[in-house]
Amino acid sequence: MNGNITQPSAMAVEAFIEAVAHDGKRADAKVLDALFRRVTGEEPQMWGPTMIGYGTYHYRYETGREGDFLRTGFSPRSAKHSLYLMGGYCEELTAQRNEELLAKLGKHSRGKSCLYINKLADVDLGVLEELVRVNWEAMGRVYPLL
Repeated sequence: MNGNITQPSAMAVEAFIEAVAHDGKRADAKVLDALFRRVTGEEPQMWGPTMIGYGTYHYRYETGREGDFLRTGFSPRSAKHSLYLMGGYCEELTAQRNEELLAKLGKHSRGKSCLYINKLADVDLGVLEELVRVNWEAMGRVYPLL
C-alpha cells in the first residue's frame, strides 16, 4: 500500500474537543490545544476522526512508500491522552533529550513515537511544553518546511 491511511478530515477541531465526553479529558484537550498552538504557531487540523495535528510533513521511505502526516499533535482518548512526538524517532540527539525530559515529566507511558498521559495533573506542564518544542524543532530539521 502506498500512502498513509490516516488523512486530514474536514471536522472542526473545536467541535471535536467540545464533543469529548469526559469533562476532565475535554478540559485537558483545551489546555493541550493551546500548548501545541503556542509551541508550533500552527492552526490545528483533524486527522482521521480523533487526531488533532499541527503542521504536516512529507515522508518517503526507501521502499517507495510515501505520504503526508501531521508533524505533531495529540488525541484525547478515553483512557489516556496520546501525544504524537516524532522528533525522537527521527533524530538520535532528540531521542536523548527526550529521555532527559521524560525523567522529569511525571506519570506517563510511551510507545515508539507516542507519549501517553492519563491526565495533565499527573505531569509537569513546563516539561511537557519543552518536549513538544524539542520534537517540533527536530521535525523541522529532519523534514524542513516547504
